Amino acid sequence: MKKEIITKKTTSKKVAKATRKKVNKVVKKIKPITELCLYIAGNTPRSMVAFENLKTVCGKYLKGRYKIEVIDLLINPRLAKEDQILAIPTLVRKLPSPIKKMIGDLSDLEKLLVGLNIKKRGSK
Repeated sequence: MKKEIITKKTTSKKVAKATRKKVNKVVKKIKPITELCLYIAGNTPRSMVAFENLKTVCGKYLKGRYKIEVIDLLINPRLAKEDQILAIPTLVRKLPSPIKKMIGDLSDLEKLLVGLNIKKRGSK
């Protein structure tokens, strides 16, 4: 009787451990959604270029795993205070953590990829 109980406990521990390993593998494969907030001031050329560059990079590298919120500070200037926006256009990556900010028209692909955690700094 005791052997049977020990075997069941041992087996359940093995199953639990195997299940944790499988869950960890699946979690590592799941890519988090990237939440972005682009602060602009009207339809200026730099703002439009920043938005187009951002859409292009997200479409190519994040493939549906992103959300872009565009905030026009001419319409809602109070929202600049929340993310401490000092220049425009400014991109704020809210998720995944940590929060990152990129200022400008986002035409530097290398900096944008690093800022979005798509590429590590200095890697090819």
